[in-house]
Amino acid sequence: MNPARETVVGPDLVVVSLEPWDHVWRRNQHLVAGLLRERPSARVLFVEPVGDPLHAITRGAWPRPGRGLRPAPDVEGVGPRRLWLLEPTKLLPRRVAPHGDERRAAVVVRAARRLGLARPVLWVNDPYGATLARVSGWPTLYDVTDDWTAASRGSAESRRVLDGDRYLVEHAATVTVCSPTLAARKADARSVVLVTNGVDVERYRRPVPRPADLPAGGTAVYVGTLHADRLDVALCEETARALDGVGTLVLVGPVALERPDVDRLRRAGVAVLGARPFDEVPAYLQHAEALVVPHVVDEFTDSLDPLKLYEYRAVGRPVVSTPVAGFRDTSDPRVAVAGREDFAAAVRDALTVPAPAPATAEDAGAEPIPSWTRQVALMSDVVDAVLPPAPTPR
Repeated sequence: MNPARETVVGPDLVVVSLEPWDHVWRRNQHLVAGLLRERPSARVLFVEPVGDPLHAITRGAWPRPGRGLRPAPDVEGVGPRRLWLLEPTKLLPRRVAPHGDERRAAVVVRAARRLGLARPVLWVNDPYGATLARVSGWPTLYDVTDDWTAASRGSAESRRVLDGDRYLVEHAATVTVCSPTLAARKADARSVVLVTNGVDVERYRRPVPRPADLPAGGTAVYVGTLHADRLDVALCEETARALDGVGTLVLVGPVALERPDVDRLRRAGVAVLGARPFDEVPAYLQHAEALVVPHVVDEFTDSLDPLKLYEYRAVGRPVVSTPVAGFRDTSDPRVAVAGREDFAAAVRDALTVPAPAPATAEDAGAEPIPSWTRQVALMSDVVDAVLPPAPTPR
């Protein structure tokens, strides 16, 4: 790796993300912001999921088109107008407009040209980005963070995901994965580079006041997107009822559940707080009596490298998790893994048995916690390897 990271130049990037750029930071935002800080001449066009007005109507939400091309909000350490966001619009379903993906890919290409991005590297996180890789011809990095080929979807959508994933695995210059499980699954097709998630350990350990909306008394806190592919809603209900008179199960994160599931959780006594800005998350973790991971255990969740693994471990609170990837593999003695039938009781015990004082991973004898600084450096080397050499002047 290059030790003088601040002197690294370009290349420009077009990032096709599974999530929008918002106040809930995920892997893409941490890595992209880090790369921009260490590459002062680089710029990024961050392509968000499409605005889909018709789909919004079917979910009872207010329909709105995509927000188009716009400068990103200020990012610490990144100069103005170096990071741009693009939210295209999907006007019609694919069954009605079968070439919509190609039209949206053309929108991205035009936006990159308008910004004057020079020989960009295409960084694809969303398998639907395969169409853009195909039509743009840009050197491509495929960063696999979820095995959507294993997720439960309708037949048509599953087929599109499989086709996009297959194309990107076969044609991308480099494939990175976030977990050892994903590395093993992709190994039959090609070699991959493992770049796990990380955490800003210092920020998570810096003491902060208790959040005003954290319920009084003992709390078992979950931080992450509330999504049916990951969160075991029935187990959350069971756990909340087991905590009656002892404490409260608190879910912090974007709500992607159907309304009936949210209603079920609240009736069971779960505090569903919704999304919180990433710089407020440490407060919820630091002031919890226990941190929990009531996840479904299946082929899809086995592919994940949960951000919360590193965030939970950084704050040093007791953790109770179902036997999902990452948590079941750590040597951290503060992490207790419980099967579904024992999970609620284990969480209740965590709230009723006095916990030891917060400790660092080093004090607990566990493996080191990877930092975002280190993971940015790894991804920086990958980006450099993807870009073909510039043509030699004649």
